Amino acid sequence: MNVLTSFTLLTLVSFLVLFDTVGISQEGSLPDVDRRATEIRNLDMPYTFQPPKTKEEWLARAQYLRQQILVSAGLWPLPEKTPLNPQIFGKIERGEYSIEKVYFESYPGFYVTGNLYRPLGKAGPFPGIRTPHGHWESGRWENSELGSIPARCISFARQGYVIFSYDMVGYNDSRQVDHRFIGKPLSLWGIGPLALQLWNSIRSADFLESLPDVDKNRLSCTGASGGGTQTFLLTAVDDRIKVSAPVNMISHYMQGGDVCENISNLRLDTNNMEIGALMAPRPLLMVSAAGDWTRDTPRVEFPAIQSVYKLLGAEDKVHTIQIFAEHNYNRESREAVYSWFGKWILEQKDESLFKEKAFHVEFPADVLVFYGRDLPQGAKTQQQLIDYLIESYQRQIIALQPHDVASLARFRELMGPALQHSLAAQYPDPREVIVSQPISPNSGSSQEFTIGRRNAADRVPATLWTPRTGRGHGFTATLLIHPQGKTAFQSQNNSVINSLLKLGHLVMSVDTFNTGTAKANRDMSDPFFTTYNRTDDANRVQDILTAISYLKKRSDISALNLVGFEEAGLWCLLARSLAPELHCTVADVAQFKSQEDEAYLDQLYIPLIRRAGEFRTALTLAPTSRLLIHNTGGQFDTQWVKTVYQLSRVDSALRIESGKLSQTELLSWLK
Repeated sequence: MNVLTSFTLLTLVSFLVLFDTVGISQEGSLPDVDRRATEIRNLDMPYTFQPPKTKEEWLARAQYLRQQILVSAGLWPLPEKTPLNPQIFGKIERGEYSIEKVYFESYPGFYVTGNLYRPLGKAGPFPGIRTPHGHWESGRWENSELGSIPARCISFARQGYVIFSYDMVGYNDSRQVDHRFIGKPLSLWGIGPLALQLWNSIRSADFLESLPDVDKNRLSCTGASGGGTQTFLLTAVDDRIKVSAPVNMISHYMQGGDVCENISNLRLDTNNMEIGALMAPRPLLMVSAAGDWTRDTPRVEFPAIQSVYKLLGAEDKVHTIQIFAEHNYNRESREAVYSWFGKWILEQKDESLFKEKAFHVEFPADVLVFYGRDLPQGAKTQQQLIDYLIESYQRQIIALQPHDVASLARFRELMGPALQHSLAAQYPDPREVIVSQPISPNSGSSQEFTIGRRNAADRVPATLWTPRTGRGHGFTATLLIHPQGKTAFQSQNNSVINSLLKLGHLVMSVDTFNTGTAKANRDMSDPFFTTYNRTDDANRVQDILTAISYLKKRSDISALNLVGFEEAGLWCLLARSLAPELHCTVADVAQFKSQEDEAYLDQLYIPLIRRAGEFRTALTLAPTSRLLIHNTGGQFDTQWVKTVYQLSRVDSALRIESGKLSQTELLSWLK
């Protein structure tokens, strides 16, 4: 499986480039309003996908997206693959094929359930197929004109494949959890139906690989509708899938409307077309229907994905076919998939060999795994499974805690992607940061302006105070962040500003997202809001990074401090983990209870942050420059950061105070 473990904290460009008087490029323009507040993305809106211009750009983007999918599903770092303990029984033989009941443990005490179809009268090993079902009323036993799961499984078995047809969570035999179990607390950990189904699909590949009659080098996947979503997500993150056919799902304007197709951060700055392109350069068949949301596939979605295949020199490995029917996986659709798989897996191009023959559907009672019987002893309830997952994620993070220089480097490499994708933020290339107007080099004055990132649709109000003293070898700049925004410092006699100016500091403050003059009232009632949009706190972290990048690009700045007041100190510590080295950071953590979910839900809502190791990870990732954390109240965990500074042998650069320090004490740390 292509689970990526290498990570570089977003390229930190050189700061030695000289710009104009104060080093600020005026190229580009900012929007009239911050569109993050006015344009709310959702599953039912048109999306575009323009692939990068080069193969190298796409490969970098593809790596980033695979990480994003895995992090959103709580699967980064990858959970421990515990024993499957598979049970295969109840064999039914039907001449050309057999059907068996199957269950195995994807997590201890949590069961994947389904049926295994195998060829009879043929010599193996056989290629293996995973086939998840969609939101059919009868689940994996749906048998109608529009869609028959038994038909495709029987037909594939007759053609010489081993097929595993398995349940969506909450369907048929998979009755340990409700299919619709979601919630804001679970989002902190990346727990939900999509996460379970993606993990079940990964473990289903492990199951097929374990069978002696399956060729592990010829695994594939196909499913329709919600099963199509499972197919392209699995294909995106698991390179064991050699051929894929997501049916009637990849759309430019409908991204999947069920809870098992949405999870926090999954489609931030992306959509199903781009995710589908992650199959490249492996063979991909895009089956669409003229009567559903894939009606435009031949002219919109297919050309977009095909362009990625062209970049990779594999244009012949992607194909589309449209069926004139409503939403389906009907016989015509199935036969198109049989032919595609036959071409690339069986190396057989004669399509006449893949016409579907008459088939017999068994009575559900004869093939359901737990019909008339109890779940195995030790089967977890929904709450027990949730508790297990959270506990196992905690154990995994604790096991990674650095204890020497090598393990510190390993932690940063592995957990960097987790936190970055949780925060959904990045340190922008300073060349991409633009300002609303030229900045005057005059000393002894304050200036109002706006900053943002080129093509990012953000708009961050800023104020800059310049000291009267000369520049010498360059200013020390101090960036002040407050929950009330820059207005907290704009009174004429503000003591913090005046004191810093007397010290010769250039001072800047910004209205981070939804603070100060950047107040925004967003409608966040959509249950899938965080699948497509960043939370306020995540946007605030990004705005701090943008402000840091702005100051870093100025040729008149020699050192940069970051100061967070009240709960804004929390935003600053998170931003610091993704920023280049700062000279000094001061953070008021407002007695935040950093190891309690309720604190994040009430005060710092960023999905996936607990799964990513929250402040333990943030403080471990950041360079060990001068750091003052105060107002911990004994409730903010600082043990990890103490260990990091000890390992780096810079203990004196770290100061931690339980109480809230005075302004005089804070300024003394900044000198």
